[in-house]
Amino acid sequence: MFDIREELKSLPKLPGVYIMKNELEEIIYVGKAVSLKNRVSQYFQSGKSHSQKTKVMVSNIDHFEYIITDTEMEALILEANLIKKHKPKYNILLRDDKQYPYIVVTTDERYPRVIKTRSKKKRGGRYFGPYTNATAVNDVIDIIGECYKLRTCSLNLDRGPRLKRPCLNYHIGKCPGPCFKEIDEIEYGEMVREVIMFLEGKGSKLVSEIESKMMEAAEKLEFEEAVKYRDRLESLRAIVEKQKIVRDDSLDQDVIGIARGLDEACVQIFYIRSGKIVGREDYMLDNTEGLSKGELLSSFIKQFYLTASHIPKEILVEEEFLDLELLEGWLSGLKGKKSHVTVPKRGERADLMEMVKKNAFESLKKNSTKIRASKDDSTLALDELKSCLGLEKIPLRIEAYDISNTQGVNSVGSMVVFQNGKSSKKDYRKFKIKYVKGPDDYSSLEEVLERRFRRGIEELEESKKREIAIENFSVFPDLIMMDGGKGQVNTAKKVLKKLGFEIPVCGMVKDDAHRTRGLIYENEEIEFAKNSPAFKLISRIQDEAHRFAIGYHRELMNKQMIKSVLDTAPGIGAVRKKNLLAHFGSIANIKSADIESLSKVEGMNLKVASELYEYFRKRQG
Repeated sequence: MFDIREELKSLPKLPGVYIMKNELEEIIYVGKAVSLKNRVSQYFQSGKSHSQKTKVMVSNIDHFEYIITDTEMEALILEANLIKKHKPKYNILLRDDKQYPYIVVTTDERYPRVIKTRSKKKRGGRYFGPYTNATAVNDVIDIIGECYKLRTCSLNLDRGPRLKRPCLNYHIGKCPGPCFKEIDEIEYGEMVREVIMFLEGKGSKLVSEIESKMMEAAEKLEFEEAVKYRDRLESLRAIVEKQKIVRDDSLDQDVIGIARGLDEACVQIFYIRSGKIVGREDYMLDNTEGLSKGELLSSFIKQFYLTASHIPKEILVEEEFLDLELLEGWLSGLKGKKSHVTVPKRGERADLMEMVKKNAFESLKKNSTKIRASKDDSTLALDELKSCLGLEKIPLRIEAYDISNTQGVNSVGSMVVFQNGKSSKKDYRKFKIKYVKGPDDYSSLEEVLERRFRRGIEELEESKKREIAIENFSVFPDLIMMDGGKGQVNTAKKVLKKLGFEIPVCGMVKDDAHRTRGLIYENEEIEFAKNSPAFKLISRIQDEAHRFAIGYHRELMNKQMIKSVLDTAPGIGAVRKKNLLAHFGSIANIKSADIESLSKVEGMNLKVASELYEYFRKRQG
């Protein structure tokens, strides 16, 4: 048994990170310390004056762990990474940073593209962002597409051209066609370099550079080349002129202002590149009650710049805070050169900070209204569920299960998760039924549930052995919802009893029109008013479970169709199948192609094309 008082005595007076856990082994707080012994002990001193939030957090601590580091800087980096990974309940949290889009220039490809992505570093390339406004990202990509005719397709062109004929974008002048012919890589690379300059905020410098190229081409009587630069120049000038000039120097800055709410805060960042405001973003912080503005700034900077694509030479903040110098060193290390965190006192920079703070307050008012309405609906729905089902606690985590198959073929199971009344797609899981043959939904559900909960048990055991948290399946639900009635509910109960779990289970039943009707719980049907928050939540959960299961089932069916049609065709191996699909795009297009078109695909010849053509005709006959 963990004795907190005894463990406090053995804490070292060394820098490191401490990890607070509750009795369910959940990480509820992560912090760093210059002296672990002094910092952790402060939480448990009876005479210490703590905020209400800290008192609640301490009352939930069952035990703690710690990691010793060589320096306070190492502790800061480790703390930032652990908070980002585990999102502890009582830490200040940068809300939903994963949802924000990035712009990536795919410089790891022979012919780079400019695309939008919501997952940073899943691939190579230069990343810009994150941006909170997806529409603005689309607009920027459209502008780049107008100025620079870079390719937009996802074909692998690292080995050169792949197609015999170009796509529509080539014919309408929106792509140079690297998919079907060799083009000047140096010229293409120059366009990519200019795009990166534009995204870095160096628009004015880029305009001057292109203007020089235009004049040089005109002097050499290369008028076609000069016209190309002129058109590009006009588009860029129109964009650059819209950017507000802040100063004449070339210093890159981020200006950070904060507006406070009751238990949330809005951080506004203005991005200044080469003396111009090139964009702004706002980010919401949760769990901010009782914390100073300096603590919020410190926490935000650590979480935001940990994965930011660009760290400026200077970051302006409202006030000084405890970790300011330490964060300067950390940011400089990430950047590879000196980065300053500065508090402006007077003049132009102070005026700029006031403007950013005003914008932060406006964003807080706008976002708080939306968030509060959303929270109110979710809270009411969960409270109603707790009351109607007679549950001991509010079901903060709900898991729902469904089975999908076609007469027993390609049976799959879906698990969708709703956390605090909202879908948590990162926790969704899909299961391909391995052991059940034929259309047996009850046995399939039994397999899915047993695999899910056994995996959770294994993860808990592995977490204890390795002394780190593994949380793919080891976080268990407060309530389980089955798509179906008493049969599905009883199947779930049987599995839970077998594995030693006591989790309430209910069934989501539908009416004759296949719409959600209510819940089956403890062998009784419970109806809800159609306009009640609980009924709306149940409907969303049931629809989501069904959608997720159907989607996975169709995915497997489509894969099987491709496999069964092409893999049994004479003379068609893995390479030819891949080339045919890449060339024609679908099985339907391959089926309708003539012998000549088939023979022109890479790796094909007239004999194999004729055999494939006849093969499809025999299947149709």
